[in-house]
Formats: sequence, C-alpha cells, structure tokens
Amino acid sequence: MRTANRLATLLLAVVLLVGGVLLAVEALLSAAGRPALFVDLTGWAATLGGARWDEPAVRAAAIAVLLLGLCLLAAELRRWTPLRVDAGAGWHLHRRCLERRLTVAAGSVPGVRRARVRIRRYGAQWRPRVAVVGDPATRGEVEFAVRQELHRLAVSRSGRIEVRLLPRRRAA
Repeated sequence: MRTANRLATLLLAVVLLVGGVLLAVEALLSAAGRPALFVDLTGWAATLGGARWDEPAVRAAAIAVLLLGLCLLAAELRRWTPLRVDAGAGWHLHRRCLERRLTVAAGSVPGVRRARVRIRRYGAQWRPRVAVVGDPATRGEVEFAVRQELHRLAVSRSGRIEVRLLPRRRAA
C-alpha cells in the first residue's frame, strides 16, 4: 500500500502544482489587462456570483470535495502493515515470507494440528504472534521451534514471542 500512497501523493502534488501555475498565469494576465488564456472570467464571475450555499448542487460539490480530502488524509495517516521487517545487521526480510516460514516451523511441532503466524509491529519493533490449535502442553515447544527458525534466518532479535493456544473445534 506504500506504493499506492506515494502515487496518490505524487498525483495530488502534480495537480496542485499545475493548478497553481495556471492560476498564477491567469492572475498575471488579468492584472495586465489582457484576455484570459484558459478561463472565461466573465462567465465564471456570473456563475459564481449567482451561486448560493443553500443550493443542492453547491452543497453536494462541497461535501464531495470534503470527503475526498478526508479519504486522502486518512490513507496517508494510516499505518499500513509493513512489507519488510528489519532483521538486524542492516538487512530486511519480506514479512509474508517470514510469516510462512514461522508457520511451517510452528506447524511441525508434534501435537499441533494447525498453526498461523502474523507479524505485528510495536513501534519500531516487530513481534511474531503465533496461534496454534493443538495440545496445550506444546506451548514451549512451539515457541522454541519459532525461535530456532528465527535463529536459522539469522534474525538478531530476542524479543517476546506471543503464543496463543486455540481450543480444538469439536465435530458437530
């Protein structure tokens, strides 16, 4: 989503830049007493002079522009899930690949029927959250298997690993 945010920012910047340049050119031509290049000033003045805030078209346009601006602002401010996680020593791992590898490691523990790993970000740090369905006595073994896989990947972190044991679903 980072790419989409950057493209939206670039598009907005280009539109604002072009609009600002055109506005400056039109203002200079108007100040010099010359005819406008792009905008029919008399037509705009007549249309905007007769428009009132209580008209439905004016309110709809104002609300649409406000909602568009709020959506763009929310998209820029939202913290998206990272594509890469810092593995230490100046290199990164792809988050989904790391989740898959850790899921396989947790699922290989005897007594685990199903495993799922999600990488969660806590500030600048990240932490694996492991959810397994299986025997409750396997919690330590699952954590050990995940730590071993992190060690195998040369991830220089010794933070906490969240292991949640989910109850086994009963057949109906």
